Amino acid sequence: MVLPSVATRYLFFTGKGGVGKTSLSCATGLALADAGKTALIVSTDPASNLDEVLGVRLSGVPTAIPGAPGLSALNIDPEAAAQAYRERMVSPYRGVLPAAAIRNIEEQFSGACTVEIAAFDEFSKLLGDPAATAGFDHVLFDTAPTGHTLRLLTLPSAWDEFISSSTGGASCLGPLAGLEKQKALYAATVKRLANAQETTIVLVARADASALREAERTRGELRDLGIENQTLIINGLFCDDALGDPVAQAMSVRASEALADMPAALKRLPRSVIPFLPRGTVGLAALRALAHPETAPPPSDVATPQTDLPPALDALVEDIAAAGHGVVMTVGKGGVGKTTVAAAIALALAKQGHKVVLSTTDPAAHLAATIDGAVPGLTVTRIDPAQEVRRYTQEVLDKASPSLDAAGRALLEEDLRSPCTEEIAVFRAFAHTVEQGREGFVVLDTAPTGHTILLLDAAEAYHRDVMRTQGDMPEAVRQLLPRLRDPAYTRVLVVTLPEATPVHEAERLTGDLTRAGITPYAWVVNQSLLASGATHPLLRQRGAYETPFIRRVADDLAPRCALIPWLTQAPVGEAGLAGVIASAADGGRRREEAMS
Repeated sequence: MVLPSVATRYLFFTGKGGVGKTSLSCATGLALADAGKTALIVSTDPASNLDEVLGVRLSGVPTAIPGAPGLSALNIDPEAAAQAYRERMVSPYRGVLPAAAIRNIEEQFSGACTVEIAAFDEFSKLLGDPAATAGFDHVLFDTAPTGHTLRLLTLPSAWDEFISSSTGGASCLGPLAGLEKQKALYAATVKRLANAQETTIVLVARADASALREAERTRGELRDLGIENQTLIINGLFCDDALGDPVAQAMSVRASEALADMPAALKRLPRSVIPFLPRGTVGLAALRALAHPETAPPPSDVATPQTDLPPALDALVEDIAAAGHGVVMTVGKGGVGKTTVAAAIALALAKQGHKVVLSTTDPAAHLAATIDGAVPGLTVTRIDPAQEVRRYTQEVLDKASPSLDAAGRALLEEDLRSPCTEEIAVFRAFAHTVEQGREGFVVLDTAPTGHTILLLDAAEAYHRDVMRTQGDMPEAVRQLLPRLRDPAYTRVLVVTLPEATPVHEAERLTGDLTRAGITPYAWVVNQSLLASGATHPLLRQRGAYETPFIRRVADDLAPRCALIPWLTQAPVGEAGLAGVIASAADGGRRREEAMS
C-alpha cells in the first residue's frame, strides 16, 4: 500500500482544491477498515462530495458504508448546522418574548458568521470530545480547500480571544452567546490538533508548482499554529516520458521539475507517492485500486473514441469582447483551473485593446504566479481580507467617532474585532470590484464553490450586519445582486474537468446559481487528455474515460461549451495563456493522428 502509515487516531487531509483530498481520505479510511480497524471519515468541506465517492447518501451522523465493514462517514453541513444552532439559541424565547423581539434575535443569527460558528461547533464536538467518536479507532477529516481549512483551524484562537475580551453589546455576541460554555471544548480541540501523538496533518499535493506552493504555505501556517506532525502525499504522479508522445513527455518533465523545485522544508516531510491512475476514484473498487496501485492491470491500448469535441475558448472570448464591458466570473470546484481560465480570458481581452481588471476572491489566490509581468491594459488585483478589514474598520471608526464618547468608541472597536467583520469587508470589496465592469472588463477568479455561494448569498445578511456596526450600504453593494443577475452585465463561466466528480459538482453549482437568479453563460471543460492527441496507452485510456463526461456537458448541461486540451506548454505567462484560448487546432491535429 502506498498510502501513509497511520500512527495517530486523528488525520487531517488538506491541500489545494482538486488535488485529491477526498479520494485519498476515503482510500485511507477504506484501507484501515479492510485491515480490521473501525474508521470514521468526516467532511468539513461546504462543497463535500463524500456521498458520490463512497456511493451512499450521507448526513450529519455517522453512516455505515455498504461493502466496507468498519467504515462510516458523515458530512458537516454548514447550513444545516447553522439552522440547528440558530433554533437552539432562539427556541427558549419563543412564546416568552414579543414577536418583534424574536425577530430581532433571529436577525442576530442570520449572518455568515453564524454559519461559520455552527460548523466549527460541530467540528469541535468530533475532535475535542473523544466520547463523540468513541466507537472508532481512527477519525479522518476530509477538509475543505486550504483557505477555508486554515480559517477553520484558527477559529478557536480567534473566537476565544474575542469572547475573553468582550464586555458585552457587540453584534457578534448573538451568535457567540452559545459559545461561552464551549470554551473548554474548544481549548481541547486546539490542544488535540497540536498533539503529535494524537493528530497527523496529511498535506496533499500534485507534482505541480502551484499545488506544492500551496502545500508549503499550509505547512508553514500550521507550524505557526503549533501543529508540527505533518506528512506529504504527492498524488497522481506520471513519470513515463515515452518517446514520440509530446504530451507524455511534457507531463513527465513538468512533474520532475516541480518536484525538484519543491521548497526545502516540504522536502523534509515524510512523503508518499500515488501514481497516475487512468480512471476516476468513485466507488469502493476504485478506492481500493488507489490504495493498492500495484494490483492494477497494465494499461490497455484503447482506441481513441470517435466523437465531436466542443470548440476552443476563442469563440467565447469574441462574444464577451463584443459587449465592450462587463464582468466575467469563473466558478467551479476547487482545482479545475478557474484561475488559468480567468487569466487567459483577461489577457486575451487586454490584447484586443480593452481595459481589464483581473481579480480574485479566493483566499488561496494564485493569480500573481499565473501572469508573469506587466501587460498593457491589464490590472491584476486581489481582494486581500486583512487589508479590507483594516480599510473597513478605519472607515467605520472615522464616521462614527464624532458622535461617540470614549465608552461608545471602545464598544464599537470591540465589535469590529469580531471575525464577522472580515465577511463584511470582503463583501464590500467584491461589490466595488464588480462595479468596475461599468467602464471596462472585470474578470473574477472566484473562490471554490461553497465559499462563492456563501458570498453571493450574503447580501441581506450583510445589510443587517453593517447596519449594526453603524456603517453604510454603499451603492455598489446595493447594485451587486442585480448586476450579477443581469446576463448583459455578468457572464458566469462554469469551469470543470472531464471527470465524474467535477462535472457533478458543477451541475449542482449551476442549480444553486439558478436558484439565486444567476444564469451561467457557458461551461469550460479544462485539461482534456482526449483532446490533447496523447498516444501513451495510459493517457489514451484516461482520454477514453473522459468521453461521457464531455458529452454530458456539451449535449445536456451547457448553453455554450468550450474545451481546453491538456497543454504541453504550461499555461503560465503570456505564451502559455495564449495557448489556452486558441488550443483546439493543435490538439485536434494531434488527436486525429492518434486516432489514425
